Amino acid sequence: MTGFALGADQEEWCGQLRALAAGRLRPLAERGEPGRVNRPLLAELGGLGLLERVFTSGALDLCLLRESLAHGCTEAETALALQGLGAHPVLRFGSAAQRERWLPPVRAGRAVAAFALSEPGAGSDAAALALAATRDGTGDGTGWRLDGEKCWISNAPEADFYTVFARTGEGSGAKGVSAFLVPADRPGLTGEALDMLSPHPIGSLAFDGVPVGPEDLLGEPGRGFRVAMDTLNLFRPSVGAFAVGMARAALDATLAHTAGRAAFGGTLSDLQAVAHRVADMATRTEAARLLVYAAAAAQDDGAPDVPRRAAMAKLLATETAQYVVDQAVQLHGAVALRRGHLLEHLYREVRAPRIYEGASEVQRTIIAKELYRDLPARLPEPEPGSKPGSRPGPVRPAGAVAAR
Repeated sequence: MTGFALGADQEEWCGQLRALAAGRLRPLAERGEPGRVNRPLLAELGGLGLLERVFTSGALDLCLLRESLAHGCTEAETALALQGLGAHPVLRFGSAAQRERWLPPVRAGRAVAAFALSEPGAGSDAAALALAATRDGTGDGTGWRLDGEKCWISNAPEADFYTVFARTGEGSGAKGVSAFLVPADRPGLTGEALDMLSPHPIGSLAFDGVPVGPEDLLGEPGRGFRVAMDTLNLFRPSVGAFAVGMARAALDATLAHTAGRAAFGGTLSDLQAVAHRVADMATRTEAARLLVYAAAAAQDDGAPDVPRRAAMAKLLATETAQYVVDQAVQLHGAVALRRGHLLEHLYREVRAPRIYEGASEVQRTIIAKELYRDLPARLPEPEPGSKPGSRPGPVRPAGAVAAR
């Protein structure tokens, strides 16, 4: 289990980040306008070198960064994560010119990035994208025109550039998708803010013949789905870390409240029903935390089962955080529903991670698919003398009917 234990230097760094988030970043977040990009907060993240860490850290350090910031300031955590999500494809697949143009201002907090994958008809099923990239008949004919819509895009319509996934037609499904870096000032690109349960902007984008050329490609034509999955596989465990940070904040608040709140001749913590509930909250949070760390460590080590581990980490952590925050609200009572209370804030924040970057149902599908794909390697070898290829079949409960 030593692989899951943090070192003293990591624990100290996390403590410093929690204090920084609560003392220095939280006041900037509170002065921001809900539903708008908080550029002073982004600039502070850049000035502190935290945005740089998004692009230079391994998966585990990224998780520690996101978890620690989320404990003290969810807005700072989200602003940092969205910069990474939107610009990571540029770092991994961009040309030298693209990286030189966009990464320095992103790291400094001067340019806002966005990851534009979802569409009105393609959310969880990312391979069903309909945004069309058709060959441009003008000039040398090497460019494309983008036509269609994107929806539920974080930082839209205020981002300075978008990582956009469009169908260029090299094949069906995921094979026909390409990735482009599209500056926000391209002609034909417009956006609209959506009124969402979110402190950061979420909007829709409309593409009306937006011109893009070979110099705007991220990676190779028809390989855009790889760009998307590479990015999502990196950030899925750290979405779990964000959730763990919120769960730990809710747990800490609950411990302080139940230990100090007088009730029935003692404190709330003296009641077994309360103490046992807090114990469950702590146990689930710690289990999710360890699974997130294990998934991140596997990614850093180049393990072959990263998609399954990443999906498990995001699934358990986001579902756990929802449970822990809900229980914290219950144990605090009506005060937790007052506008401005930490738990009122967390109650609104904790819901979205179960949907974005792959809903919980998608994570379960990924996990099951990976498990069944690896099934032959998991089964025992046939006994000597048994029929060739015979192996135990799945156990079916008594009375079960085979699916047709």
